[in-house]
Amino acid sequence: MLEEITSKTIFFKLADVDDAEFILELRTNATYNKHLSITKASLTDQMNWLKDYKLREKDNKEYYFIIYRKDSNEKIGTVRLYDFIDDKNSFCWGSWILNERKTASSALESALLVYKVGFYSLGFEQSHFDVRKDNDKVIAFHKKMGAVETSKNDVDVFFNYTKEKFEERIVSFKKYLG
Repeated sequence: MLEEITSKTIFFKLADVDDAEFILELRTNATYNKHLSITKASLTDQMNWLKDYKLREKDNKEYYFIIYRKDSNEKIGTVRLYDFIDDKNSFCWGSWILNERKTASSALESALLVYKVGFYSLGFEQSHFDVRKDNDKVIAFHKKMGAVETSKNDVDVFFNYTKEKFEERIVSFKKYLG
């Protein structure tokens, strides 16, 4: 079901405990982490978190992906699908980080792949997610994709994005899906 997740310039693989050092480097890098929740800067803690995550993955409660470049198989980022709400048929996504080695279109491609996985592989009808209020570029990106702002608080802006809206937008982005 989640084996072949690929687009024009990137692909996803499920994270494993062996990815702890890469994930920790991303999450503790000041260039990438200013809009993320705080992470304990310990490799052991990250490995333990991933061990627990693998149990949630096995129960189909969460999926954490490493994002790779297709041209070099180099790890360039992460993204996570979680907080599955069955009665709302909705999933959340986040932990979206891309490093300086990303491809020119990897942000768009990784978002498109997240929605393909959530809507088609997992069968959800909508996605709910939050973005830090000061993360203007990501807020603008989601709005351009057609996400609807549902609320905000002192820290975050909350969004909803439907499968129907994705299917309207995907026509414009087919070339990025390979």
